[in-house]
Amino acid sequence: MALGQTTQKVVGYQVWRHLLFVHWRVDATRMQALLPDGLTIETFDGTAWLAVVPFSMERVRPWWSPPVPGISWFLETNVRTYVRHANGQTGVWFFSLDANHRLAVTVACRFWHLKYRYARMGLQRENGALRYTGRRPDTVQTAYEIAAHISESDVPAEAEVGSLEHFLLERYHLFAQRPDGRFLCGQVHHEPYRYQPASLITLKQTLTAAMEYPITSGITPDHVAYSLGVQVSVSDLKLIGD
Repeated sequence: MALGQTTQKVVGYQVWRHLLFVHWRVDATRMQALLPDGLTIETFDGTAWLAVVPFSMERVRPWWSPPVPGISWFLETNVRTYVRHANGQTGVWFFSLDANHRLAVTVACRFWHLKYRYARMGLQRENGALRYTGRRPDTVQTAYEIAAHISESDVPAEAEVGSLEHFLLERYHLFAQRPDGRFLCGQVHHEPYRYQPASLITLKQTLTAAMEYPITSGITPDHVAYSLGVQVSVSDLKLIGD
């Protein structure tokens, strides 16, 4: 059974490919100040974690439709941390989600209240390395370039329960907030990630500065991992308390 599996109705399907998880240890008090009331920062080994995660979204479709060329494939980069709602549910809080598909941005903002932004993005793969780039045209100072080498000698493996990798990667719930302040919770369902360490070649980004937690290029990430990807089914976001 896939982790995160539930009896909730599946409303769509996606494939996530070439995910690079770049994580920094960050101050929990500073992170908490950036969260909306009702969410509490979740820590591991006494610290909070902030991530930039670029990847490719593929074959995105509602349950009733096949993938559509030109619509169902795009790139995404999210900035996220890990939180607990007042009801005890843990999940991901997204400070921002960039995508290079205007329709996806519009739909996610309007119907799911997620903080999507349109960006010009790229993903190149060559000789065991991946290079992710992005720039928001409405705020040209918000941009990134991340390149990483994936070693063929590192065999992909599933994260052990209780490990840091399990805390960072195996997340199946997400939160969003409506304009009236009420929270929505969504769930995704997929097999556990098979991940492997990745070595950064280039890291330049201002995404964290845009969400008011600047991390300069000179600050080395505390954890970097790569996954070839997973097939995902998605349940609808539900209003918490209903």
